Amino acid sequence: MTTTTATDSAGLSVYNPYANVGTGKSEMGQADFLRLLTAQMQTQDPFEPVDNAQMVAQMATITNSSGIAEMNQTLKNLASQLTGSRLGDAASWIGKSMLVQSNIAAPDAAGQYMGQVSFADATSGASVDLIDGNGNVVKTIELGDQPKGDINFYWDGKDEAGNTIATDALKIKVNGASPSRVASWATIAAVQSPADGSSSKLITALGTYSPSDAISLA
Repeated sequence: MTTTTATDSAGLSVYNPYANVGTGKSEMGQADFLRLLTAQMQTQDPFEPVDNAQMVAQMATITNSSGIAEMNQTLKNLASQLTGSRLGDAASWIGKSMLVQSNIAAPDAAGQYMGQVSFADATSGASVDLIDGNGNVVKTIELGDQPKGDINFYWDGKDEAGNTIATDALKIKVNGASPSRVASWATIAAVQSPADGSSSKLITALGTYSPSDAISLA
């Protein structure tokens, strides 16, 4: 506790008894709590000592207090380690390509468009059109005769003369057959790892996906 002086009209310092200001702590920490219990045990009346039941209760209180504090610290350390591990795992996805269900194809760093169509039955004469934002067919990929299953398609984004003619995302349209699934490859540009511990989000040119959305990873 501190005291404060005031100055009167003559310039003399005058003690002000009402200016006392408390400076004690507003909270009791674990160390304070343990010191208080220890002092209580040391200053007990020797002619009326604390009985065994009370002694055990006090010791249990000290043990519980210490145990809870240690447990809280352990949980904090564990949470920190898990967060670091999650961030490390999520970062390892960046730069990889994932195959996701989508009817949009986006070029990778090399300008290549890659995707996959799946058929429940064998097909003959099916093709894939890649269509720009104006509705124009930029490229038609003939699939030919194919057995049922997953069929991959690829285009380098260039015309027959080797000139690049597409750099934007293109819509995928399948002709001559009804696919059971249309998917395309997308490069993972970034990863969001929520602080609440929920699943990480993978950011691609096609949108945001969860790791569980990946059909395949390369």
